Amino acid sequence: ELSSLKKFDEIKKANQAAAKKLVEDQFSSSSEDDDEDAEVKQGKILAKTFTIYTSQTDGDASELERTRQYMNEAFQSGAMTCLICIASVKRNQAVWSCCGCFCIFHLVCIQKWAKDSLFLVSSPLTDDDFGKKDYPWPCPKCRFEYKRSETPSRYYCYCGKVENPTLDPWLVPHSCGQICEREFKPPCGHKCLLLCHPGPCPPCPKMVTTTCHCKKAKPVPRRCSAKEWSCRLPCGRTLLCGQHTCENSCHAGDCQPCPRVSTQRCVCGRQRAERLCASPQWQCDQVCGKPLPCGNHTCEQVCHAGPCGDCPRSGKRSCPCGKSKFTLPCTEDVPTCGDSCDKVLECGIHKCSQRCHRGPCEICRQEVEKQCRCGKHTKRMPCHKPYLCETKCTKIRDCQKHQCRRKCCSGNCPPCDQVCGRTLGCRNHKCPSGCHRGSCNPCPETVDVKCNCGKTVIKVPCGRERTIKPPKCKQLCSRPPTCHHSTQEKHYCHFGRCPPCRQSCQKKLTCGHLCPVSCHDEALVKQTGLHQSAGPWEQPSEPAFIQTALPCPPCEVPIPVECLGQHEVSPLPCHSANPYSCKRFCGRLLDCQNHTCMKECHRVTKLSSSADAKKVGPECSQCEEECTKPRPSGCPHRCVLPCHPGDCPSCLQMLKIKCHCKLSVLYIECLKLTCADLKEKELLTSCKNQCPKELPCGHRCKEICHSGSCPLNCSQKVKLRCLCKRLKKEIQCSKIQEGQVSLECDALCKEMKRKASEIKEAEAKAAIEEEKRRQQAELEAFENRLKGRRKNKRRKDEVEVEQSSWQKYKNLIMLPVLGVAVVMVAW
Repeated sequence: ELSSLKKFDEIKKANQAAAKKLVEDQFSSSSEDDDEDAEVKQGKILAKTFTIYTSQTDGDASELERTRQYMNEAFQSGAMTCLICIASVKRNQAVWSCCGCFCIFHLVCIQKWAKDSLFLVSSPLTDDDFGKKDYPWPCPKCRFEYKRSETPSRYYCYCGKVENPTLDPWLVPHSCGQICEREFKPPCGHKCLLLCHPGPCPPCPKMVTTTCHCKKAKPVPRRCSAKEWSCRLPCGRTLLCGQHTCENSCHAGDCQPCPRVSTQRCVCGRQRAERLCASPQWQCDQVCGKPLPCGNHTCEQVCHAGPCGDCPRSGKRSCPCGKSKFTLPCTEDVPTCGDSCDKVLECGIHKCSQRCHRGPCEICRQEVEKQCRCGKHTKRMPCHKPYLCETKCTKIRDCQKHQCRRKCCSGNCPPCDQVCGRTLGCRNHKCPSGCHRGSCNPCPETVDVKCNCGKTVIKVPCGRERTIKPPKCKQLCSRPPTCHHSTQEKHYCHFGRCPPCRQSCQKKLTCGHLCPVSCHDEALVKQTGLHQSAGPWEQPSEPAFIQTALPCPPCEVPIPVECLGQHEVSPLPCHSANPYSCKRFCGRLLDCQNHTCMKECHRVTKLSSSADAKKVGPECSQCEEECTKPRPSGCPHRCVLPCHPGDCPSCLQMLKIKCHCKLSVLYIECLKLTCADLKEKELLTSCKNQCPKELPCGHRCKEICHSGSCPLNCSQKVKLRCLCKRLKKEIQCSKIQEGQVSLECDALCKEMKRKASEIKEAEAKAAIEEEKRRQQAELEAFENRLKGRRKNKRRKDEVEVEQSSWQKYKNLIMLPVLGVAVVMVAW
């Protein structure tokens, strides 16, 4: 329990810390709320920034769109992104702006970038060169180069006048609020009139008086940023051909080459050809052929201008090796001097050992001890052959990741030729540069974040399009209404669904009536039960609402409708005026002609136009009951057929029944038994044995196995006795049952009866006396207990009870009597 409470407290503290951080981020972010007050405030700040500029342009702000975009990004949350860390630039953070691309970075990030760039550039330097060369570092985005001394160390506003500008909610973030006064680019002698702002300065709005490009028109006053203009008149300047003038309209810069074609001679003047007037100098492909001053040779130059010059074989000429010079006529060749050639061969080490000769020297054939390029192996071989070993270089290239792997490398390993391929900070592209050390350059791509209609666009660095909020658009929503109405209420461009329509529905219902309620094509419906809390630390989520089209309310006009089974006609509302089920049973007689359809009231298809309305149809249920028709009297079996019309077939099963006396089992065909009359049934069910039943008199019935009660006139001879069982006589049992015969006791019987009664009286008297004695003994014992016990005599008084004569001799008397009774019964 303690651990769970501790865990709950930890989660609670973590949630509170996260909420606090979220609140701080919201207040420190450069974004404003999306309510109307924030928009009005932003508009006032922009108008204040552009006031001086628009006063020079008579309110024309068309040249301020680019600057306005930079300022909107400064206000919008997440639009200003540091390309180094790919994080939002907040209004309370120190920043630095590139003067080439005007991209904004965190001051800490750009300092680290500059330091790393300088380290990577200067790391290949030797100790002698270190500190002597000032290598620049580039901007992460536009690669504009800055000197080491230009590395930012302090936080300045955009115009660079104020260090550590204070955070003012009524100024552009990171602005000092003063006039920019930066020089325009290209320089024109004027300065920017906007308040301190991000991005490039707008074009110069000053008015100057300038002439056109061709200087023919009168000077006119124009904006300094657009002071160069064209009068649209023909230029008229002489072209380079020297024969024609420029016919283009007044333009800046040099005139274009002459576009006309003319017949022109080549340089030597032998051939003519039609060529562009802009290129009058051309050469044909014929050799000059003019005789030289020596009179022995002709000029061998291709079409040229000017004199041909002296004969190249005149004057002093040297031998092929260049050691001796001869003065000979141009018609004679210079002989060889006979000395060794001594020209340096192509190897650059040895000299040619042949005699002075014409033509190129042979290759060097001397054998030398050559060392390979990497210096690890030596070999004796001809000098003109290069020696490269097969050892691969294992040095790490300048990327500090991959080995050189070049065979016989001299140590000056080439730069790594592999592509970096690491994923950039945008998480969308890979680094296209060659393999390098340090961090990759930021992704140069930009992504357009548009409003829903696409007319308002802001450019954000690649990777930030997922977190940046779309720009606000002041255009009216041009989407067609999502409901059935032709128009909808006017509202601004937005994402998501349009607001719900509040017009009257007026849809024509299927019944012909019009829906009177308000438009319900996009009604808000609450969703519940979407998320279950994992514990008490989770706050209950707010109910979610979705927009969905609701059907028109049902029409309530009563219309008489007959039920599906044609049992009744009831008035129903118009929206449900369809054939309905009255919930009764169908009741149509099935094909079995025994049962009715037990389905709930349903539609029945009539197979013919003249079919009975109450006749069963294919939609009714099929009878699946067993045949329940009454069987013939005495047949215990069911019909083997399913429920069917008509009579059941004859039963052919065998019956297993007992006879009348229940002692024998008989197998009789059911059909024979049920079709027989009483006399035949009596014979069929008799086992033909003597009836085992006892008559009321106790004797066995003498008849053959029969049904019903046995006859009462028993013919069995029985012994009749007197009351004392002494006298006996054989008589027919039926006469005894009818009471026609009786046997009286004689005098001896009476005497024996008297003696037996006397014995009984004596026994009764003895029993009474015995009871009196027992009671007297109990009385005496009770009196003794009342008198108290004697201390020295602890034994109980023993009372001796005398037995009566009946108790002494009852066994001797009863044995003869019982013997006589058994004999009489047996008789």
